[in-house]
Amino acid sequence: MTDQPTHNLPRAQYMAFPFRMGDEGADTVARFAHIRQQVEQVIFTSPGERVFRPEFGFGARRHVFEPNSTALWEYAQNRLYGTLAEALAGEVDPKTLKVTVGPGDGQPEVLMVRISYVIAALQKEETHEIAVG
Repeated sequence: MTDQPTHNLPRAQYMAFPFRMGDEGADTVARFAHIRQQVEQVIFTSPGERVFRPEFGFGARRHVFEPNSTALWEYAQNRLYGTLAEALAGEVDPKTLKVTVGPGDGQPEVLMVRISYVIAALQKEETHEIAVG
């Protein structure tokens, strides 16, 4: 993954997540990092955690200690897909969004989330693997 896109679109800056202040004011990131941070927000925010958006989030940490079963992973995968599709609307081509959730390789106590998508405006594919445990 690179933060240096090779395109002619304006180089907009986005506020970094988690929000933090630097010497120049609020820290900012480029578009690719911003989209990845949006993905991380969805994965690590539990539903009900945000007052004005109680449906927002996947709550990955709550799934870590659930029984290791195919039914759980399918439920988690479908829930995460729906939440990500809504959160990334306009940024990501929804037909290209792919989500895989399951136990970590050789580590059943680790929840492994793999997400891939194509950034709509740039036709650039991104893939992220995030281990929760």
